[in-house]
Amino acid sequence: MKNHILLYAILFSFAAHGQNPDWTNNISCILYSHCTSCHNPNGIAPFSLLTYSDALANATEMKNQVQSKKMPPFLADANYQQYAHQKTLTQYEIDQISDWVDNGALPGDTTLAMPAPSYSSGAIIQNPDFSSSIGTYNIPVLNNDEYRCFVISNPSATDEYITAFEVIPGNRAAVHHVLIFSDNTNIPVQLDLADPDPGYLNFGGTGSAASQLIGGFVPGSDPYYLPPNMGMFVPAGSRIIIQIHYPISSSGLTDSTRVNFTFSPTAVRTAYDAAVLDHLATIVDGPLYIPANTVKTFHEQYTVPVDVSVLSVAPHAHLVCTSMSSYAVKPNGDTIHFETIPHWDFHWQGAYYFQKPLHLPAGTVLYGEATYDNTINNPENPNDPPQDVSLGESTTDEMMLFYFVYTAYFPGDENTVIDTSGLIPHYLN
Repeated sequence: MKNHILLYAILFSFAAHGQNPDWTNNISCILYSHCTSCHNPNGIAPFSLLTYSDALANATEMKNQVQSKKMPPFLADANYQQYAHQKTLTQYEIDQISDWVDNGALPGDTTLAMPAPSYSSGAIIQNPDFSSSIGTYNIPVLNNDEYRCFVISNPSATDEYITAFEVIPGNRAAVHHVLIFSDNTNIPVQLDLADPDPGYLNFGGTGSAASQLIGGFVPGSDPYYLPPNMGMFVPAGSRIIIQIHYPISSSGLTDSTRVNFTFSPTAVRTAYDAAVLDHLATIVDGPLYIPANTVKTFHEQYTVPVDVSVLSVAPHAHLVCTSMSSYAVKPNGDTIHFETIPHWDFHWQGAYYFQKPLHLPAGTVLYGEATYDNTINNPENPNDPPQDVSLGESTTDEMMLFYFVYTAYFPGDENTVIDTSGLIPHYLN
């Protein structure tokens, strides 16, 4: 009897934990769905995972990274808030990878494996209403990361509403992230003319206070589609400017990044992307200054003047920051969670889109919190020994921003489903 019980326990354990998964039937789909948008020969990741031999060569590192949940690099805690198209692995998927490695990283019948995805062109939006690139930019030898802005359009003749956009890196090994702006002044053009190279250097924005943020790209990003009847407003007379972050590792490479837009044929509700919580106007215990050899936490607060629907949040800080979180308290006392990032990583920033728009009535108070570790205990600290760090646009300075995409509230917005699955669709599913 005891032997039978033991046998049943073993069989149940095998079934529950998916023992002996192989590349063909189990692991390839997980990696193609969650990893290879960065881990491909043209990607920003340090190695490819497109083939069985690729995965086998990096199996132990892959297991360690997914078990620690450092990869995929989705920083927000999914237990605090659930997001649309969430780029996280389920515990089952983590166990599958771990079991695969522990049981010999079996290939399975590779002749039956699904075709690997292609990352050569990257365009997903077909027949865009607007498409433009930076041309060909030969990245010089860099001593530091470069933030370069490119004016990529002439002034628009009419008002437009962007309902979808995508960024197609011209060289995924060179491009770390991209920000897209519209601007109806001549300032970016003048800055471009003053720089002898294509585009112009500018960290943190375009150099024009009139620029309006449309959106951006980080490694692994997909096209962004606004909910029905919403769009980012681009007034007539505006140009499109994109800022590209080229890490020092991109020295000597060539880039030709492109953006695609879809416009609404008619006027729609305007969506805005703005740093509603920021390190100047809404910080309550500033200034943002972290003396050497100290750990400090700062707070921001803002009261919403009118009813709004919030679609996403995107926190931003630099290297000394170690954690960020934001939430709201409604007038009736209810708390709405936006995001908490317990282990901030400057190298993997992005926006977090909610599964449904979040309704914030007038009088709702937004709160932001960030902790900065300016000691030798912070491995990302840019200074050794630590130096005083204050607010600024250099990577070695600090920031504390929470960008929100929002629109004026319409009754029923909170019932609009953007994605409630909690996961991105699996490859070829």
